[in-house]
Parts: sequence; C-alpha cells; structure tokens
Amino acid sequence: MTIDMSQFFQVFFDEADELLAEMEKLLLAVDVLSPEPEDLNAIFRTAHSIKGGASTFGLNDMSEVTHVLESLLDKIRKGEMALTAEHVDAFLIAKDILKMQVNGHRLGTPVDQDAVGDARMLLQSFSNEAAPVVAPPPPTPVIELDNTEYKSAFKIEMAGLSENDAKALQVELELLGSIYKIESESDKTIFYLSTNEAADDIVSICLFILNPDCFTVTEVPVSAQAAEQSKEKTEDELGYGFFEPLDSMFPPLESASDSDKSTELTMQANSVASPANHVEKKSSVKKDAEKHIASQETSTIRVGIEKVDQLINLIGELVITQAMLEQRTQELDPIVHERILGSVAHLTRNTRDLQEAVMSIRMMPMDYVFSRFPRMVRDLATKLGKKVDFITHGASTELDKGLIERIVDPLTHLVRNSIDHGIEIPAIRTQSGKSEIGKLSLSAVHQGGNIVIEVSDDGGGLNRERILSKARENGLVAPDSMSDSDVWQLIFAPGFSTAEIVTDVSGRGVGMDVVKRNISAMGGVVDIRSAMGLGTTITISLPLTLAILDGMSIKLGDEIYILPLGFVVESLQPAAVDVKEVSGKGTVVKVRDEYLPLVPLYQRFNLTPKFLNPSEGILVIVEVDGKKAALFVDDLVGQQQVVVKNIESNYKKVPGISGATILGDGGVALILDVSALLRSNR
Repeated sequence: MTIDMSQFFQVFFDEADELLAEMEKLLLAVDVLSPEPEDLNAIFRTAHSIKGGASTFGLNDMSEVTHVLESLLDKIRKGEMALTAEHVDAFLIAKDILKMQVNGHRLGTPVDQDAVGDARMLLQSFSNEAAPVVAPPPPTPVIELDNTEYKSAFKIEMAGLSENDAKALQVELELLGSIYKIESESDKTIFYLSTNEAADDIVSICLFILNPDCFTVTEVPVSAQAAEQSKEKTEDELGYGFFEPLDSMFPPLESASDSDKSTELTMQANSVASPANHVEKKSSVKKDAEKHIASQETSTIRVGIEKVDQLINLIGELVITQAMLEQRTQELDPIVHERILGSVAHLTRNTRDLQEAVMSIRMMPMDYVFSRFPRMVRDLATKLGKKVDFITHGASTELDKGLIERIVDPLTHLVRNSIDHGIEIPAIRTQSGKSEIGKLSLSAVHQGGNIVIEVSDDGGGLNRERILSKARENGLVAPDSMSDSDVWQLIFAPGFSTAEIVTDVSGRGVGMDVVKRNISAMGGVVDIRSAMGLGTTITISLPLTLAILDGMSIKLGDEIYILPLGFVVESLQPAAVDVKEVSGKGTVVKVRDEYLPLVPLYQRFNLTPKFLNPSEGILVIVEVDGKKAALFVDDLVGQQQVVVKNIESNYKKVPGISGATILGDGGVALILDVSALLRSNR
C-alpha cells in the first residue's frame, strides 16, 4: 500500500521550525569557554531530530546538511575538540540554511544552493581539523541469532541505571526487536538486542532516559547464514521494505481518514521530528509496553488558528445571548421566578468561565517574540562594531496571539533603533565612564487589563536640541517651551530621522511613525522617557486581547457607550465649587487636592445631553500612561462583558471610537477610545 506522505509534511515543517528556533536559542546562550555538557547534548539532539525527520520524508538536501552538522556537534560534545566562537558562527549559519531549505520545501521559495554548499564545506572543514585517531575496539565474538527474524544485534552498556529506568528502557528497546540477554556488572546494566533497526534508532531511545556519556551502543557481528535468512524473511514479509515501517510510524492514519480533511490535529507524541517514535511496532510487544507508551504521550495538539478564531467568535455570540437573557430576566419577579433567575445567574458564571478558558487558548507567551531578538542583536551589534548585553524579563507573560504577531515588527524597529542610535561604540562609552558593553533590555508585565512592554537601553539618550532643530527643518511646530515628553513624541512624525548618514540600518526617516500607527491600531499607546547620557526607555501599553473586554456602560443623552474598564479609576458626582473654568485652558475639576481636565463627552460626539452642569451628572475618572482626566457623562448604566466588533472594516474610522458591540437588547453601542480622547483633549 502506498502512503500519501504529503499530509504529514506540515507536521514536520512546524516541528522543524520549533527545533531550529530552539537550536538558535541554545547556541546564543552557550558559554563558549566552558560549555555545559547538557547544552551541547541539547544542540546535538535538535540537529539529530531534524535529520531523522528529513530522512524520513526524503528531504535529502536537509539531511545532508544536518548529517555534517551532527557529526561536528558529536565530536564537540564527546570532547574530541573544543568549542570555539567560530564553531558557534558556523552552526548559526547552518541553522539559517536549514530554515531556508524548510521554507523552500514548504512555500516554494528559492534556495541559494551556493550558500548551502558553502555552509556544508565550512562545517566539513571544521570537522576535518581535529580528526582523532581512535583505537579499534576489541573484537567481539560472532554470535548465532536464535531468531532469524532479525538481521542485526547490538550490545547496549549503561552506567548508573536505576531499576525503574532499566524497566522503562527495556520496554522501549523491545519495540525495536528482541532482547535476548541481560547482564549486570557492578554499576553497569547490559542489554543484548537483536533488531532490524539501525544503531541511531537505539541511541535516540537511550537519549530520552540517559545522558550520552552514560551509555554505549556496539554492534555485535552475527553469522552470515543468520543475516541472509533474516534478509530473505524481511523481503518476503514486506515486499518492498519501506512502506510498512511508515505505516506503523503513523498509527492515527486510519482514524484521520474518517475525519474532516481540513482538520489539522497532530499529536506531538507522534511527531516526525522525534526519532524515538520512528520504530516499527512488533506483534510481540506486550500489553504493558503499550500502556507504557500511552502514558508517555503528551496531551498537546495542534489546531489551525482559523478554528480557534471560529470558536472565539461563537463564544462572543454566546456572551451576547447570555447578556440578552440576563437583561430580559431583570423584569421578572425574583420570588415567583427564583429558579429561572438562579439558572440564568449560573449560566452567566459558566459563560464567563468558558470565555476565559477559550481566550486562554489564543494567549501565547511573549517568549514567542523575545526569542527572535538575541540573534538579531548579536548580528547587528557585530556589524556596527558595538558590544551589547541583551536581557529579557517577563518572557512568560502572555498576550493574545493576534496582538503578538502584530507587535513583532514595531518591537523589531525599536530594538534596532536602540542598538543603532542609542548604544554608543565601546570607545565613546569608555570615555563617558561607562562599561564598553551596552545594556539593552526587553521586558513585559501585566498591569490590570493591559500588558506593558518596555525597550530600554543605557546609551546616550535622546538629544533634545537636535530633535527640535530637525523638527523645524521638517516644518514641524517645535517651540523651545515644549516639555521633554512632547519633544520626544516628535520622533514619531512621518519622515523624521536624526541620522547623519543613510545606511541599510537607518536614516531614511521611515519606521517610528509606522511603529506608533501600528500600536495605536491595536488600541495601545507609546511613551518615551530619556535622559541625556543615561539612556532611553520606550514603553508600549496594549490590551491583552482585542476580542472581548470588560466595560462600563455609560449614558449620553439617549445613547449608550462602552468605556473599557481597564482605564477607569473611579466615578463620582462633583460639588459645584470643585468645578473651575481656566481661561484658555477649558474646565478642570478638583479631586482630592488634584486638578484634572474635564472632558464633556457630549461635545465630542455632538449630542444633546441630559445635564449641562457637571455637578448634576457623573464624572468618570480615567487614567492613561499616568495621566488622568474626568469624563463628564449623564449616567452610569452598569458593568458588563462586551464582544468587540471592528467598526473600521464595517463602516469607517471614527475619531475617539475603537470599536462597537451588541448590547443585550440587540442595540449597538460604540466603545470609547480613551487614549485618543485624552490625547485630543491635550
């Protein structure tokens, strides 16, 4: 039977991407002078896993590169040669080549074969530099296999193996063949295995339980007669000797054929990039072995993002329906209809729990973004002749997947700017009394319903006079009386750049305006703090998700608006004496010895309000980036969860409005863009 392998290719590509990312992360973190054995083993395993998957799918170009890479890594981890910075550079080049090949097979993008050949030659040259002379192993007596089903035999010696690990390893090895002998010598356990598999498969299984330096795998010669009988038997049974192992390699295949072809669900435990699972299941495997294998499987699945989006949309509709039911039942007598009101309250709790659980599916750690930067920082710093220590904090902080994908480009530009414009070259830093190694940090932390991301450096800081001069050259209004925070905002103007020379890194005045525009489109804000000679910190504040938010319903005239709860500090009804008019500055209100600007929303949206006097209405105190304001509204309706609908794609962009939602009565309410309202008020 012929298997359509194309249905499994996407699984391999996804896991190859993960393994390559892990390889790069390990290479950038490894201590060249004193590498940890486990780090070297982990790097080796990533290359070995990619090689195994590529070989399985016949991607020979990838397997050829990983074979040379694996050989060199093997020599280094065994101590046959010392790791050097040149080795790390070569491994990173190989990683880039493998990534290019993955994209070539997956997307059909061009592959630079010259670059592939150069990378292989570079790795091979390193591997040939220190080829040690290894004494031949002592001769092993030829054995006669009792069971001619198998054509090879191996001796597996393990040191320091516990009883439980020995049992687990025995179960795993029996999947490859038959253990015909077990010996114990002091602290060693020795298995003799007859099999049709290669030594690499045995090593792969052992690596999941033992460190590489704790075991050895040696082939035991078998008699020619036994090997020939085994070969004939194998050919008779398999016919072609290739497809049956592939059949057993993917046991879920038959069940998958009955499901929706568009569903992309693959158990990571059956990953093609995990050689330990690339074995043919024998009919002689015991039931306890099958139970052991089942217990080792993970419960992680891969689901297409479109299916998650569909699920979130359905949850959003459920939230709207639940709000409708809750509003309808408010008119019922609580005594007469106690049971139905209790059921609705229970439904409300379950709906919120369900919504939070589903939303958590889309939440991803910021490490997904942060892991992209160490390599970029290393390469760019080297190119510019600078030394940079890159530090990350809060990589486990979670953000909605949709926002994570959209924040990558703005953060990339900010990090590049910090290295290019912020951090000085070592000579200048030394003259300023600083360490020649600059510090660049990237952090993420939750604050209320938002995530705050900071890009901070200890470089030269922003030059106020230079920015003002450049702004005036570009025709911008830039009086000397501007505050520092307003001056820093000038760098977000389109076409603004203080670079003296245009390079491939910066200087064209394109980027910072796009950064701000993209972040604003996500409902976020950007703030800059800088001190001359001390460094710059750029802060980005984003909502955790754009799909569902907790909001406060407010009333203006006959209209209902939604105020995102994350911005709300408090609400109050002011006394008439606390409201003051400031000539040329508008109205302010005194709240506990602090004067806040008062924003009459009915004027912004051209509505006829119920109250014109702030002391008769309600003031909602909101805070954005440490700055507060009081929004003047007619009344507070209540607090509720709302499903955010994009108003721009369905209508057009409305100033001061970030989206819309459907209320419990079926009406549409607009969601206020608090940041935009406060900025326009200033």
